[in-house]
Amino acid sequence: MPSRRRVLAGLAAGAATLSSGRAAAQAGGRVVVVGGGFAGATCARALKTEAPRLTVTIVEPNARFLACPLSNGVVAGLRPLEAQSFAYGGIEGAGVRIARQAAVAVDPTRRRVRLADGSDIAYDRLVIAPGVDLDFTALPGYDAAAAEVLPHAWKAGEQTLLLRRQLEAMDDGGLFVMAIPANPFRCPPGPYERASLVAHYLKTRKPRSKLLLLDAKDNFSKQRLFEAAWRELYPGMIEWVSLSFGGRVTAVDTSTRTLRTEFGEHRAAVANVIPPQRAGAIAQAAGVADATGWCPVDPVTFESPLQPGVHVIGDAAIGGAMPKSAFTANAQAKVCASAIVALLAGAAPATPKLINTCYSLVAPDYGISIAGVYEPRGGLLAEVPGSGGVSPLDAPREVRALEASYAEGWFRTITSEVFG
Repeated sequence: MPSRRRVLAGLAAGAATLSSGRAAAQAGGRVVVVGGGFAGATCARALKTEAPRLTVTIVEPNARFLACPLSNGVVAGLRPLEAQSFAYGGIEGAGVRIARQAAVAVDPTRRRVRLADGSDIAYDRLVIAPGVDLDFTALPGYDAAAAEVLPHAWKAGEQTLLLRRQLEAMDDGGLFVMAIPANPFRCPPGPYERASLVAHYLKTRKPRSKLLLLDAKDNFSKQRLFEAAWRELYPGMIEWVSLSFGGRVTAVDTSTRTLRTEFGEHRAAVANVIPPQRAGAIAQAAGVADATGWCPVDPVTFESPLQPGVHVIGDAAIGGAMPKSAFTANAQAKVCASAIVALLAGAAPATPKLINTCYSLVAPDYGISIAGVYEPRGGLLAEVPGSGGVSPLDAPREVRALEASYAEGWFRTITSEVFG
């Protein structure tokens, strides 16, 4: 089990090998970062810290960032949405410029980013950190309009509150059905944490209710830990149906709140449909996404092999064994920033190692975690053998309570570091 000191130290360092002081002193130029989430904001701030001569601009249309980690607690009524909201004042105070526009196109030949208002920004290096878009073409019957009836709540904000309102309005004895996509998607353990916290809400408020998890996979992150916790905390309340047993949802009917699989239909009181995902739209427009919908990158610099001078970090990138998480985004951003500083100074980027740690809450006082260390190998990021691990399966409840507090501590640390 990762210690709190190790996790927070890894966050602070980003597990990156920082560029040399000489390269940082020499580096100048213009770097544009598209996206102000954990990846983009971290990268912009790290660039300015390492190379103060750089002109760094974040292109981000939103005045505040809504963080997804811990937002399942909002669904379950454990925390307000305001606790997920962060402004960009601290980043501007660090010397980063912010263009409050959406990026709509990239001209990699002229090295310019086109904004929604028709203007453009020139760059020497471009970082694309758009997060994910939901693929509303992948599941028959489920589009943006359907999401207003059967919320996905996979981007924090109004969808999160909609799902919470539906949960609060559900009758005791109702069925909460969740559709979970195949890999890859943002936050691999996220659906199972959500199921756990919804079960906690129902156990305390509507104890005759049930949860049905329809999954397009046969296994999932931290599975043994989640299933052991469900048996302990929510016996008989959660049913998980795997791909092999007909769990893949093939269509939805919003008018009846019905989810169809290859083997049957399931009518829900509340349906939470998490659709397949892909890199954010600007990645497609910039030509850095491949046929998978995701963005291949060099694992040392995070530069795209499809568009020279363009780097992709965070959820949009193909990270090999490294999962799509906020901790991953933060670590990749720091590595990418150091590589850009070196490249702009004419130096060779250092070969990095990156840490990821992911906490999940099964109840407000019950946390579990997984950790890993990753390095470039074979053109991808591969886990360093023997470096990772998960929470002990037989840990006592006081350890689970400690991990729940570590999750809160991690969230305070990363948001303070990035946005404070």
